[in-house]
Amino acid sequence: MKDFFSVIFINFIGFDMIIFIVAVVNGVFYHFAKRATNELYEMMHLTVFVPGSAQSQEEARTAVSELRETEVVKKRDLMGRLYSVFVNLTGIFPLLGILGTVSSLLGLVKDMTDVEGSFYGALTSTFWGLVFAITFKLLDGVISAKIEDNEKTVALYLARNGREN
Repeated sequence: MKDFFSVIFINFIGFDMIIFIVAVVNGVFYHFAKRATNELYEMMHLTVFVPGSAQSQEEARTAVSELRETEVVKKRDLMGRLYSVFVNLTGIFPLLGILGTVSSLLGLVKDMTDVEGSFYGALTSTFWGLVFAITFKLLDGVISAKIEDNEKTVALYLARNGREN
């Protein structure tokens, strides 16, 4: 059992560390994409849906009149760029897991004395690649619906104001 943990630790210091670093970077991009999405939603939500009361309609008119098209487009573009980086990084986790597996097994070709250690190392890379791919795919499901809603709202806002998106 001691050998098992030492192999996991050695592989973590090796290739698995790359997977964890990419996961931290992707988590940062998720955070900023979610924040940009929420900011744009708060800015735009009264442009499409206006509650029935007169006070709410007046709030909506005020909110819409204070919007600047350039600011809306800039926020939409920022949201799109952050989300694009997040989605692309999410897509490489299975590939990083496979790459870690292959690099561990290539070490096995060089030194056949530690077959068990190389095989454990290969499995840990695959495991972490899949864990982070699944985790970030679930987070993508949380944010993607709101991003799509924001895109439609901004397009409608720009169409109503006579500007192409």
